[in-house]
Amino acid sequence: MNVLPARLDHLVLATPELAATVAEFTERTGIAPVPGGAHVGLGTRNYLVSLGGSRYLEIIGPDPEQSEPSGPRPFGVDGLSVARTVTWAVSPPDLDAAVAAARVQGYDPGPVRAMSRRRPDGTLLEWRLTDGDTAHPSGLVPFLIDWSSSPHPTASGLPVAPLLELTATAPVPDEIRPLLSAVGAELAVATGPVGLSFTLDTPRGPVAFR
Repeated sequence: MNVLPARLDHLVLATPELAATVAEFTERTGIAPVPGGAHVGLGTRNYLVSLGGSRYLEIIGPDPEQSEPSGPRPFGVDGLSVARTVTWAVSPPDLDAAVAAARVQGYDPGPVRAMSRRRPDGTLLEWRLTDGDTAHPSGLVPFLIDWSSSPHPTASGLPVAPLLELTATAPVPDEIRPLLSAVGAELAVATGPVGLSFTLDTPRGPVAFR
């Protein structure tokens, strides 16, 4: 197994059918993701699973309780036909400094914007992140996130499926590696079609997702 990336915050598994993907995840792993909350105005909601420590998996898809958003849903959800690991996030010690450093190295992770959602128990979570819509289109270069003084999603007692491995493939890995370095991230990238994959330790043994 490879060494997990330092400062990994979460993985994003996007799906066009949230309930079906959550049910499939539960069946494959024996672990039931818990509701995270709705992204009001964006047309999505998520379910979460801890990956161990302060890392977690976000399963995100259309929220049937919201009206159609005015723009595209986050993470390319509208264009998906099946669930897919679309990107990942790292949490640097200083978000603004990390963005500035990346730009100096020739990679612009995008503007920083504030977001929030409420957990089902009413707790408000607030964070800042680089806009994934302007990040590298492969999704292999992580976006940056800062939870500041807000509770972290893993602080709410999520079910745990320890992350064993995170890897990526790209047609030309040497094009991706400098961008990873620019945002202070490390990820094993092999030659192949663009994609992320991860393996979890579950009650039903190691389970891989793409």
